Amino acid sequence: MSSPATAYEHIQDLGAYVSASPSSFHAAHEAAARLDEAGFTALDEREPWEGGPGAFYIIRDGALIAWVTPDGAGPTTPFNILGAHTDSPSFKLKPRPTTGRFGWLQAGVEVYGGPLLNSWLDRELRLAGRLVLRDGSEHLTATGPVLRFPQLAIHLDRAVNEGLTLDKQHHMNPVFGLGDPLQEDLLAVLAASVPEGGVDPAEIGGYDVVVADTQQPTVFGAKDEFFASGRLDNLSATHAGLVALIRHAASGVPAGGPIAVLAAFDHEEIGSGSRSGACGPILEDILTRISDGLGATVSQRRQALAASFCVSADAGHAVHPNYPERHDPANRPVLNGGPLLKINANQRYATDATGAAFWARLCADAGVPYQEFVSNNDVPCGSTIGPLTATRLGIRTVDVGVALLSMHSARELCGVEDPFRLAKATELFFRTAV
Repeated sequence: MSSPATAYEHIQDLGAYVSASPSSFHAAHEAAARLDEAGFTALDEREPWEGGPGAFYIIRDGALIAWVTPDGAGPTTPFNILGAHTDSPSFKLKPRPTTGRFGWLQAGVEVYGGPLLNSWLDRELRLAGRLVLRDGSEHLTATGPVLRFPQLAIHLDRAVNEGLTLDKQHHMNPVFGLGDPLQEDLLAVLAASVPEGGVDPAEIGGYDVVVADTQQPTVFGAKDEFFASGRLDNLSATHAGLVALIRHAASGVPAGGPIAVLAAFDHEEIGSGSRSGACGPILEDILTRISDGLGATVSQRRQALAASFCVSADAGHAVHPNYPERHDPANRPVLNGGPLLKINANQRYATDATGAAFWARLCADAGVPYQEFVSNNDVPCGSTIGPLTATRLGIRTVDVGVALLSMHSARELCGVEDPFRLAKATELFFRTAV
């Protein structure tokens, strides 16, 4: 894979990455395949590691940590970390997933995170994730279009345009076929969709499978200025960090510089409380092992963390032209206006004055415009992995991201220029002593 050199090349590559990543597990493995091609070395957390310079990565479930250690790195060398996440709001397959009635076959799903439910209606959808067999082996699976949440016709609900109400338990049960649910097995469809010949559905002991849209990402608009895709929150930032880290490794890592780290966590959309989420130990585990490999004592590792910096990159909100009252009246980010600097007085974002000044300097040096985002006081603010990382590790952190419309929709919207600009700023960040 050649590194994208223009905004258009970057957005096309982002589309290819999203298409290959219908689940967090696919996103981590697609990133790993690209890192393999770029010469990175995969490490196993269960095995001892040697310290020293080089380009490495690990996968833990649906999360990936990748890093580049420069020549001359020592016990107090700081880390420059780009934090993102691989999961998106969706629906997760329940136990005993094959249901149905009145001749319909339906899938039992549970809401994952906070999706815009109505955006998933009347779309051709797929299932994707991992199957774990009784012998402990794991297999990625991804079907073609097999599901649909059918909307009730307006003739049967004349008031639907005055207010659509969807019950998560009763209305969000997608159809996948016709027949008797006692005679059919949705897991057999998933088993047959495992690459290289499938697996025996009777051997499936567990699964983590989500629903994903099948519509391909698209550039559109009067001047091709828009990009529509699923999972831009937050594969837009995961991909930007991946591209930046590969370019950083390929362009000659300056000796004595920081250790560049891409931390792509899972489970951000449901609070990050897992072994592969930002509330869990994964990042601290990896940073500790890198420092240990460089001969650091506990005190020296704390010195390294005190000198480190994390850019938490997650999608943010562009001003909506039809709902301007939902936005701050003085801060109204637009698509293609540059990456966002995300600010919240209650530390829902980790940005402070130090982080804001650093981001301003970094973007200026990278030749990238940026714009500030702050919430309307009457609209509750979401959060990111930024405050979690800052709280767990004490690392200076700033929150940034790509501006979107339709966040948490099955199909989100960003500007063509902004993901490329985020990648440019991130590449410079990986090389910059903060």
